[in-house]
Amino acid sequence: MLGGPGLETVVDQIISVITNDGRNIVGVLKGFDQATNIILDESHERVYSTKEGVQQLVLGLYIIRGDNISVIGELDEELDASLDLSELRAHPLKPVIH
Repeated sequence: MLGGPGLETVVDQIISVITNDGRNIVGVLKGFDQATNIILDESHERVYSTKEGVQQLVLGLYIIRGDNISVIGELDEELDASLDLSELRAHPLKPVIH
């Protein structure tokens, strides 16, 4: 996981965030603070299902508390654009248990 100063390198880039409750939120990182609270713009949540394709719920400008973040990763825009999310099937992630 990128953390603290490492996030500076991905400001204004598209990232994927997995939250402790198993949500996958994708958006443009606009800012963060010392507690790794992050601000995403143009964000959407990807909801996975084994029965239908990935649903993308538009969130827009979105703030995620640092203590609710499990993983932050860069998103390969070219690879992501080549995926047909309507055909992708997957089990939803389970919440993280500490």
